[in-house]
Amino acid sequence: MGLKGSKLPEARVLLLGLDGSGKSTLLYKLKYNERFQTAPTIGFNVEMFDAKQNRRKITVTVWDVGGQKKMRAHWKNFYQDTAGVLFTVDCSDLERLNEAKLELEHTLRNEHLQELPVVILANKQDVKGALTATELTEKFNLRKTCSDRDWFVQPCSAMTGAGLEDGFRRMVHLVKTIDDANIKETVKYLRSKSVKMVKK
Repeated sequence: MGLKGSKLPEARVLLLGLDGSGKSTLLYKLKYNERFQTAPTIGFNVEMFDAKQNRRKITVTVWDVGGQKKMRAHWKNFYQDTAGVLFTVDCSDLERLNEAKLELEHTLRNEHLQELPVVILANKQDVKGALTATELTEKFNLRKTCSDRDWFVQPCSAMTGAGLEDGFRRMVHLVKTIDDANIKETVKYLRSKSVKMVKK
């Protein structure tokens, strides 16, 4: 029998973005530091990472969900119990930027994702003519869209690996682990009980 207290605090993070934005390539580059020939994700990929948050070890589970139009309708099935969102944008595909912007806005409006941190991965910075992180921030009007949450735009390249670890570390820094959330819920519950008891 394992020790119950030995389990690391964990956080579940969603990796979203349009099809072709480089999510799976980015995930496997981050995990294995290798380039994988990836096919469009039908369904999802899951990878676990050990990370450090304020000097303590935590486990981060990243769910990479397919970005094709028919798959986006299922994104909401993954929102519950999510601690943060990594949203990947292909900054070299200028024709689909508006589509990516609308999907991000739609995603962040969901009740399960309210106030959760989001890190926008401004991918394909190695491609000539790609939008910079600053240009993406302006184009997506992120100061307004993300005004109710912690957010950050990380320039990166899934091909070279540049910026990936920085983006991941930023997400790790911003997320609340499951044990944090449970403690808050317990405190909330106890407070509500004590208020009722006082009224009696």
